[in-house]
Amino acid sequence: RALRRLRGEQRGQEGPGLGQLAIDPGPERAREAGPPPPPGNRPRAAVSNRFELIPAEELEDEPLTGEERVDTRLSEQDTAGGNKEGNKEWAVAEGTDDGQREGEEAEQPDQMPASSNKPRKKKKKRKTKKTTAGDTVEDNDLEDIDSLLERLEDPSGLSPQSQGGLIADSRPLLYVEHRNLNPENELKRYFGARAVLGDQRPRQRQRQYVRSTWLTAPKNTWPRYSKTGIAMRLLDTRRGVQHFTFEHHREYQQVQFKFLDAVESMDPNNIVLLLQMNPYHVDSLLQLSDVCRMQEDQEMARDLIERALYSLECAFHPVFSLTSGTCRLDYRRPENRAFFLALFKHLMFLEKRGCPRTALEFCKLILSLDPENDPLCVLLLIDFLSLRAREYTFLTRLFQEWESHRNLSQLPNFAFSVPLAYFFLSQQEERLELERSQARERAAQLIQLALIMFPSVLMPLLDHCSVQPDARVASHPFFGLSAQISQSPALNQLTSLYVGRTHTLWKDPAVMAWLEPQTHEVLRMVEARDPLVQEAEHKRKIRYQSAPRNIYRHVILSEMKEATAALPLEVTSQPVMGFDPLPPLDSIVSYTRPERTSHPSNESTLSLFFRSLLPNFNLQGDIRHDGDDEARAGQDLNQGVNRLMAAMRDMLANIQFQEPPRDDNPEGDGDWD
Repeated sequence: RALRRLRGEQRGQEGPGLGQLAIDPGPERAREAGPPPPPGNRPRAAVSNRFELIPAEELEDEPLTGEERVDTRLSEQDTAGGNKEGNKEWAVAEGTDDGQREGEEAEQPDQMPASSNKPRKKKKKRKTKKTTAGDTVEDNDLEDIDSLLERLEDPSGLSPQSQGGLIADSRPLLYVEHRNLNPENELKRYFGARAVLGDQRPRQRQRQYVRSTWLTAPKNTWPRYSKTGIAMRLLDTRRGVQHFTFEHHREYQQVQFKFLDAVESMDPNNIVLLLQMNPYHVDSLLQLSDVCRMQEDQEMARDLIERALYSLECAFHPVFSLTSGTCRLDYRRPENRAFFLALFKHLMFLEKRGCPRTALEFCKLILSLDPENDPLCVLLLIDFLSLRAREYTFLTRLFQEWESHRNLSQLPNFAFSVPLAYFFLSQQEERLELERSQARERAAQLIQLALIMFPSVLMPLLDHCSVQPDARVASHPFFGLSAQISQSPALNQLTSLYVGRTHTLWKDPAVMAWLEPQTHEVLRMVEARDPLVQEAEHKRKIRYQSAPRNIYRHVILSEMKEATAALPLEVTSQPVMGFDPLPPLDSIVSYTRPERTSHPSNESTLSLFFRSLLPNFNLQGDIRHDGDDEARAGQDLNQGVNRLMAAMRDMLANIQFQEPPRDDNPEGDGDWD
């Protein structure tokens, strides 16, 4: 109706069809179409290319809005159907705005002008055409877009409403975001895309096809990926939680046996040779990464870990989700341990690289795989990463939701890091004054409880921060050397791990100025014989008798000098392999390694000597004899002697004597340098 008014037309003057665009409609089609249009609406001149008059040709140059897409589809349908009920739709459309829009879109093909400049006016009028309902829809869409942009610009991923309070996030606690798993996104926020990418943006035409993954980005320098023999299977689903497990096919099991032989040889070159034949064998990649890290080749060590993660991610089950937090893997199964270890080592490299936000996301992913048992004990690390990434709200929320059933306050790292997070929240000027005062009170309350429960943390922490305490604190026996000596070895290990890892976060002068009055308040409570002090001392004596196995595993993987030195003898006396440190005592074994055919314990000294020279030499051979059959034993002995003589001949044939260097001046003075 609005378009008719703008064109100066009246109802009933619109054309019934395409007009002269139709090619020879015939007498029957012309009779059905009705009378010809009035002379004023006929085209002024013949058109050589009739497709120039179709508005769809012109609309392809610019992206269509949602309303114009619907308009185009309805126009095509009405044109194909002959548009027999155009006027009826206009009559029905006068009731509501939605009906009006449908009627306009249904009749627009009948009013299609014949001149080439009409579609441009029509398109402009379409853009300026607004109704009350249309304004509401567009305003809502704009508000949604603005909220999405604000959420993307916020590094914490929380909306402004959720940041208003200390805890106001409706998502699951261990929710993982895909965009936070890419360290380049974090580096771009710090330094900009130009500084991170530079001129190394790959051209799409030159890149070979690789599978898109979330954990790592495959590199062009990696070997071509092929099926490795690893698969993932869904075991069962209980209470909305899905339990998965990795599986090793027969081919992969054979490679695994060769890898174990290479590890027992104590020669890294054997692992390198195995990787040349099987470039995506996960345990070989993990073990060789440790070797490269010991040789100070951090870049190669990190690259091998990323390749291991890529190999495991390519074997994911279609239902397995990284972000839902409801997928579980059992660490007791040896096939699943490589994924845990690869994730942990990858996040350690990310933290050293300066990407704490990405490392925190990987830490949440590891915790979501087995939150009840926590086989790598990432709860000892997640507080440090949260503070470094300035995710104070997440740390306080984790403490409040898990304190009731996990007793997080009994861990020194949570006892000290949570009040530090509340203190940093109280320093944020964008928060309301009421929220800042509440956070300040909560921080003071929790840090006093932490100092009462773990007094042995204060002096080593101040020592690492190069801060000299005042005379009252330094001379008081509650924080003195006796507090460190009297605690159990397990508690000493936890406190040493926390101080060695997070002391850099306490060096802030504002933090030290906040810590000093809280320490004096604790001393006042100690001198007043507060019942909290006696209760904390009683808890320290009963608890922390021995650390669980996952804490030892975490200390070994973290490689903190302060904590590694406090490991007990039963842990340090056994060999620790990088691909499976301290395996669980209740492992679920799906396949076993076959027994070796040779028995080195029964070999003679001569046989061991030749085995050291020739690793492939075997005196006893593959034939096993029964001790009761003397004839067969004699035959085996003869075969062993013959094999020994053959080995000696090969060894002597390969010996080459190097001639001494000739002196050009044989009649020299003969003095030695």
